[in-house]
Amino acid sequence: MANANILVVDDEKNICRTISMVLMGEDYEVDTASSAEEGLEMLASHTYDVLLLDVQMGGMSGLEMLERVRQLDTVPEVIMMSGHAMLTDAVNATRLGAFDFLEKPLDRERLLLSVRNAGERHFLTQKVESLEHTDARYCGMIGESAAMQKIRKAVSVVAPTKGKVLILGESGVGKDLVARSIHALSDRAKRSFVKVNCSAIPSELIESELFGHEKGSFTGAGSSKRGLFEMANGGTIFLDEIGDMSLAAQAKVLRVLQNGEFTRVGGEKLSFVDVRVIAATNKDLKKAVADGTFREDLYFRLNVVPIEVPPLRERLDDVPLLINAFLAQIAEEYGRTPLQVSDRAMDVLKRYSYPGNIRELHNLCERFVIMCQDMITVSDLPEDIMESVESAAPKQSIHILQAIGAPEADAVAAKREADCCAEDDFLKKLSYVEPGSVTLREFRGMAEHAFIQATMKVCGQNVSRAADMLGIERTNLHKKIKKYETCGNVDDDE
Repeated sequence: MANANILVVDDEKNICRTISMVLMGEDYEVDTASSAEEGLEMLASHTYDVLLLDVQMGGMSGLEMLERVRQLDTVPEVIMMSGHAMLTDAVNATRLGAFDFLEKPLDRERLLLSVRNAGERHFLTQKVESLEHTDARYCGMIGESAAMQKIRKAVSVVAPTKGKVLILGESGVGKDLVARSIHALSDRAKRSFVKVNCSAIPSELIESELFGHEKGSFTGAGSSKRGLFEMANGGTIFLDEIGDMSLAAQAKVLRVLQNGEFTRVGGEKLSFVDVRVIAATNKDLKKAVADGTFREDLYFRLNVVPIEVPPLRERLDDVPLLINAFLAQIAEEYGRTPLQVSDRAMDVLKRYSYPGNIRELHNLCERFVIMCQDMITVSDLPEDIMESVESAAPKQSIHILQAIGAPEADAVAAKREADCCAEDDFLKKLSYVEPGSVTLREFRGMAEHAFIQATMKVCGQNVSRAADMLGIERTNLHKKIKKYETCGNVDDDE
């Protein structure tokens, strides 16, 4: 990602000059304005990624300018600055959509960190908006991972054809979005798209739902009814979870696929439809065929073009884009301002495995919109997510062992951890653990124990600093320290 374009607005020229020198030293492109009015003129003619804006200025104030900035077509991330910081200013700035609030005199590292984070957020926001615009035809299939690019390519190729598609993947991965995208890009896009959840319809009713029934064909059939295939005539029918369909219904679906004909339940008249069939399942249909619960001839009819949608855990790079898109969408539905996600919280969310896939992530984002204010932090994350990520200790253990002797480890991190091993045997002893001498669970505990000891030593026994370095909450670290009884007297000052 290229460095952000930055506009600094402050009526003190020395501050503008100082900030410019610091940022240009980090290869940022920087422009300055000495008033809010001048800044608005520059924003009207140039596009900036980040705006550094003083609160108190002669003429229009920074907060007044911020209100005007939020109405622009292209809105930069705004970092407010003040030499007379008041809580009310910070609160008002946040409510108006400011990304951060810095106190003067500015700390160089704090400034660079805030600008970097604001630039990254702006990039992600623009990317989400771009994806939503260019991929409107793809019905919300957000993601830039190799897997998602492969799926979009497959969709664009198969959609204009009449080929039948079988979409495979776990529950909650978004198979319905793939089906809707195929329909939206086909020549049937202006006709009906009918979704059928085969697992939600009782087996004794699915034939009637799919093909309709005649009056009096069974108890309760007080009138004739069109089936879903008739409703989808000329368009697309999406048979979701087709692996749960009864064998009797499968036989009728096969008949429709072969020649487009069917009869209603209790009827004798032959009907014809022109329907494109897309099917999806989270089951292994080959195994179902072998077990005799799925027709082999139907399987081969459906499996003309298979598209496999990977679980979210296999494309975690897409998580930030998905989170930003979901937060914006849900916030709009609830009439709220989109939330921001702290770096530490996003780091945890990018490492979670999401057993419920996209559906779980969407529900999590809805929970954030309902329960959180302004910023989503680590403390807002559900305990089960924190425990799941923290229990992935083998990843940390491997990194520790790499730091001891593996060349592919990051050189700086390796040196720091190797130095730590030279001073203490906290981490070094892990390299002497013989396979078979302990269980995986015991080794995880040893690795966590050793890493906490080493981190506490580096941080001078300061729990707050160690918790921040470890990426966990201080209360959680206290529990672990008590559990392992390793750290003795520690400094609990902030």
